[in-house]
Amino acid sequence: MRRLFYCDRHKIELPEGHKFPAAKYRLLRQTLQGEGLYQMEPAPLAPREAVEYVHDPAYVADVLNGTLSAQAIRRIGFPWSEALVRRSLCSVGGTLAATADAMEFGYGGVLAGGTHHAFRGEGSGFCVFNDIAVAAAWLLRERGLVRVAVADCDVHQGDGTAQIFENDSRVFTLSLHGRKNFPFRKQRSRLDVEMEDATADAEYLAALDVAMITVMEWKPQALFFQSGVDGLACDRLGRLALTHEGLQRRDQMVLSLCRRNGIPTVITLGGGYGEPIEATVEAHANTYRVALDIFGGDP
Repeated sequence: MRRLFYCDRHKIELPEGHKFPAAKYRLLRQTLQGEGLYQMEPAPLAPREAVEYVHDPAYVADVLNGTLSAQAIRRIGFPWSEALVRRSLCSVGGTLAATADAMEFGYGGVLAGGTHHAFRGEGSGFCVFNDIAVAAAWLLRERGLVRVAVADCDVHQGDGTAQIFENDSRVFTLSLHGRKNFPFRKQRSRLDVEMEDATADAEYLAALDVAMITVMEWKPQALFFQSGVDGLACDRLGRLALTHEGLQRRDQMVLSLCRRNGIPTVITLGGGYGEPIEATVEAHANTYRVALDIFGGDP
């Protein structure tokens, strides 16, 4: 049975009315656990040195010690707490563990991560550390890979990931996102595909198909799939008009290409702010169900 790493045992306390849907992580784990499709494993905390390889050590120290400025905390969007530190390190540790699984078994997944708004020296948009960047750098450094791809399908541009790897030819960053959505100051990915407000399934999938052909022609040795589901029509922050079926077809497209080309694949979460929250949970769960259909249940 394949395993997924989870982080919801680390609970961050948020002010009442905060728009971040922290409950979705627990609900998603419980949904998949109840179906008996995966073995659930608590994600380990990432080692500090792995985080500092990507992030400015001074920024890492400020996060760990609780000495971030008020402005830096506002930019992240969470109040600082020791629980936030543990949750952030756990999110990165889960992606690192899923990456090791992917390299050994072809596919690995984490029920967290996708924190693509974290830059080298600052956090942003509910992202403290950039788990995908840390894990990609680990593959380059420890496994000797020279072509790692990121397929970021969150409705918000993966600006932190783009900035971190902008001058690193070994990492191909694809971001498929809303043109008018956050972040309003975009960075430069290797390939940016911008969607207009209210883009629906057919147009979205056609654009993704063209983009993934470009990624596959680059012949990546591993791929990170940031599988945000905030493109759903019911999402409060998404502004697109995708359906559950459209997102499933997106997942099938990306994951089938990886499987067919023998590319080790890591699936992380990303955004999802649907009303009701059950719609977000179902969309996320579908991604991991599709992954089992494509990669099989036994590693």
